[in-house]
Amino acid sequence: MNITKEQIDNLNAVVKVAITKEDYQDKVDTILKDYRKQANIPGFRKGQVPMGLIKKQYGKAVLVDEVNKLLQDNLNKYLTEEKLDVLGNPLPKQQDNFDWDKEELDFEFELGLAPAFEVSLKTKKAITHYKIVADKKSIKEQVERIQKQYGKLTSKEIIGKKDEITGTFTNETEEIDNQTTLELDKLKSKKAIESLLGKKVGEVVTLKTKGLLKEDNLLASTLGLTADKTEKLNTEVTFTISEINEREPAELNQELFDKLFGKDAITSEKELKDRISEDSEKQFEQQADQKLLNDVTEYFIDNTKFDLPSGFLTKWIQVTGEKELSEEEAIEEYKKSEKGLRYQLIEGKIINNNNLQVQFDELKEFAKGFIKSQMAQFGQLDPKEEELDTIAARVLGNQDEVKRLSEQLMSQKLLNLYKEKANLKTKEVTYENFVKEVYG
Repeated sequence: MNITKEQIDNLNAVVKVAITKEDYQDKVDTILKDYRKQANIPGFRKGQVPMGLIKKQYGKAVLVDEVNKLLQDNLNKYLTEEKLDVLGNPLPKQQDNFDWDKEELDFEFELGLAPAFEVSLKTKKAITHYKIVADKKSIKEQVERIQKQYGKLTSKEIIGKKDEITGTFTNETEEIDNQTTLELDKLKSKKAIESLLGKKVGEVVTLKTKGLLKEDNLLASTLGLTADKTEKLNTEVTFTISEINEREPAELNQELFDKLFGKDAITSEKELKDRISEDSEKQFEQQADQKLLNDVTEYFIDNTKFDLPSGFLTKWIQVTGEKELSEEEAIEEYKKSEKGLRYQLIEGKIINNNNLQVQFDELKEFAKGFIKSQMAQFGQLDPKEEELDTIAARVLGNQDEVKRLSEQLMSQKLLNLYKEKANLKTKEVTYENFVKEVYG
């Protein structure tokens, strides 16, 4: 077997593979002999079928199969030994009227080569790294939410301005029949508030869905519908009142502090506010980090210039999917995927240049941290190490989970690298202003 490479340009090459009978004949003969031993053909005893008949019936198929195995194994070996950084997979060049009976079989494969380029982490333009701080207003609101959540409910006969009302929304046409609890101060519609004030248990009020709540995204759960159904919903619903309660806020005392954080972990209102501030800023940090990662990614894509073997990649997309695409469909698909491919190459270059690796021990600890945070959401704040090890082992036994966690851990390593080496400028903002700046 002889393999040679013809360089077309910096991004394209053709590999030529010449296979002779010596490369495959022994293997083909061995397989055909095995076929002869097992063949059941009418008129012949098992194992006594003439070899000529076996070759006529199975020879071409076995030959093609063995040659394709040889091609695949040796082509992959060649690409590895020559250290060729290819995009996609080698594409066989079309050969019409190919003669499988020739003494030498010649094949050609098109290659798309990865471009050469450099990435500098010291970006010319400073990228904003947001530090989201908890302001007094948001801390005060969270304290009030806690007091309300742990407060005492007192039954009432008539609806007042600060009451919670339990009742059932109905609208037969829109298939609405949902019991829910409303807080009057969460309503946006003044007309709705006026309609409810002074009402008693058992009374029925007609309300309009449009503009009913201050937070539109809560309308779906309030009416028991999907979000897409409530997006443009503008109709009337009846609300039958079944319960009226006034919630008396819980006192900020040691009993509440212990209930929230464990005995004597917090001993004053100031410590409570400090803890809320600290916890909030940890949550905000994740959002700020994701924003930074997105911004650095976009910067590298926009400012790292290199060409791609677009013709090869378009052809590769055209023929390697579940169904073959037309040329126009493949061009459109390539346009959609080009940005992602560019970043894959850039990210790979950054990972290699900075020797970033995911070790199994790191992955295990990362998985345990993820599991611990999940357990905390369900009130298990101090799981035993043995329990974490057992769950982590089960999670890491799933290859899909290993892939997902490895990608998350590598993203964290890249983020730490950017924080250390990229040209960043820190900007302190409240969460409210962060949302305004980032999402408009």
